[in-house]
Amino acid sequence: MAIVQAGLSDIPIIRKLSEQIWMEYYPSIISEEQIRYMLELMYSEQALTNQMTTLGHQFLLLIENGAPSGYASFSQHSIEKPHRFRLHKLYVLPILHGKGCGKSLLGTICNEVASKGGKEIELNVNKRNQAIGFYKRMGFIKESEVVVDIGNNFYMDDYILVLSL
Repeated sequence: MAIVQAGLSDIPIIRKLSEQIWMEYYPSIISEEQIRYMLELMYSEQALTNQMTTLGHQFLLLIENGAPSGYASFSQHSIEKPHRFRLHKLYVLPILHGKGCGKSLLGTICNEVASKGGKEIELNVNKRNQAIGFYKRMGFIKESEVVVDIGNNFYMDDYILVLSL
């Protein structure tokens, strides 16, 4: 297993992985229509380019057995909260769940955040997502709940979880 920095040239890989993972994992949580909408909203070439170049999201690729098998992204939360970082994405192919890949990606992110002076990492997770168990095992605690209107009559009904480093 290897974890490498991802850049603009890796956008096609991230897009392919996101479609594969989301279409396999999320139909039990949200509708296929919402999945397609969110993939376009967050994973179009333009959206990913903006995240990498303008918003300052750092992307990582997980390579397992020589093949891209997961990805993650994170950034500093805000100027107002300089010691809090935001985990935007953490996805691993479902076939690799339970094999330590997500833990390795998260560990790499924690090390990067700590090296930048970060003290906390926050994330949003759908209230029906089984990944909540993973995040709790990794030390995240529930800070709040939020319902976010993402447009097109779709909503994200999430917990905000926080990990203290």
